[in-house]
Amino acid sequence: MADWVLTSGDHRNKAFVIVDKKDANVYVFDPRGRLKAAAPALLGAAVGDDSAPGIGDKPLAQVLPGEKTTPAGRFVAEVGMSTRGEDVVWVDYDAAVSMHRVLNVKERLAALASQTNSDNRMSFGCINLPPQFYEKVLRPTVDAQGAVIYILPETRPLQQTFASFYDVASDLQLAQH
Repeated sequence: MADWVLTSGDHRNKAFVIVDKKDANVYVFDPRGRLKAAAPALLGAAVGDDSAPGIGDKPLAQVLPGEKTTPAGRFVAEVGMSTRGEDVVWVDYDAAVSMHRVLNVKERLAALASQTNSDNRMSFGCINLPPQFYEKVLRPTVDAQGAVIYILPETRPLQQTFASFYDVASDLQLAQH
């Protein structure tokens, strides 16, 4: 995916972030494609690649279990504030999906620290990150350079998610040669 981003220039010379939902990891790259850092992440509790219609307008207490998805796709990062008054990096403001520090909850911190990714599905759809990674890598990168966020799909092919932007399959083959 990083090769495709660089080859296509889709990131518009901004930093870029790749969220791999299957492996529950986040990778932050500088505009030239050098990996700055990677970290485990907590993701939406439900498997899926689309946000439920109107999800951003629902109170958390009304969100159904199957609606707790982290959407796949291309997003332009925006720094903002959550309803709790914390700074976040918005992925999709209308769907209320952001990247933020994991709240100081033992269960969530333990899931981030575990050796497996099978316990990393527990958010309402937001991407929860280790506090140090958010504060020292993600937030300063977005502040300094802006960023494009690519969230990889887990239920459909990569090309189906990103084909409207570029011919992913052809470019990936070229990048591998």
